Amino acid sequence: MRAEAELGGNPTWDATYSSLLWVDVLGSRVHRFTPGPDEDAVLDVPQHVGAAKPRAAGGLVLNLRDGVALVDRDGARRWLVYWAREGMRGGDAGIDPTGRLWAGTLRYRGEPGGGWLTCVEPDGAARVVLDDVALGGGVAWRPDGRRMVFVDSPSRRIDVLDFDPATGRATDRRTLCEVEPEAGFPAGVCVDSDDCVWVALWDGGAVRRYTPDGRLDRHVDLPVTRPSACCFGGDGLTDLYVTTVRAGLDASALAGQELAGSLLVLPDAGNGVAAPAFPG
Repeated sequence: MRAEAELGGNPTWDATYSSLLWVDVLGSRVHRFTPGPDEDAVLDVPQHVGAAKPRAAGGLVLNLRDGVALVDRDGARRWLVYWAREGMRGGDAGIDPTGRLWAGTLRYRGEPGGGWLTCVEPDGAARVVLDDVALGGGVAWRPDGRRMVFVDSPSRRIDVLDFDPATGRATDRRTLCEVEPEAGFPAGVCVDSDDCVWVALWDGGAVRRYTPDGRLDRHVDLPVTRPSACCFGGDGLTDLYVTTVRAGLDASALAGQELAGSLLVLPDAGNGVAAPAFPG
């Protein structure tokens, strides 16, 4: 779908509405794309938005600049967690197999460290799981629900942690694989039904798939240099959707990649894993 998002990101398939949620962070917009009719509905929000996820009761949960907010079916909004700090904004987010929201934060100017990854319960109870995070952190879960994948882009690593669904504890962070410098920076991630990890390569112009033991399995070049995140969606969760970015590209760079800022799709790329909705 053609668009001109400044900083597209965090795509999520919403099975209830057979549509894809994605955000334009700097445009303060939440998009809902419906394949087939190729319709894209847009919700303007009052702050920069790092992620939008579906709620089980309808509406959305948003990772905004100043914290996590709930949007009801009727459009009413309220804070679930409020943590406003000067120079910080919400980054990527994910929902774990039991419904907790994991929300990342980062510095606006991109300085190393200073951000954090927070686990937010449906009732609003929150705790910091990882601190000194640089870029908000892409997060996903393996199909068995017992391992969590985490990416902090400047490290060029894709990490894995042991995960306890009962307690929401993530421990023993270790490296699954590293992305070589010439390939760009690993950004948003998702996991398929084969337990393989897909990652968008910022400034690398591609998405990759890594096997459960960290071996590079697939590399797919894209017509943009800054893909930001990916997820499976569509009928059967077989299509890979990829968000992209225009921000930071000068006129000459944009002239050579007219799809920068658009939502891309790779049909029949694999088989995804259904993402839960947020119960709060």
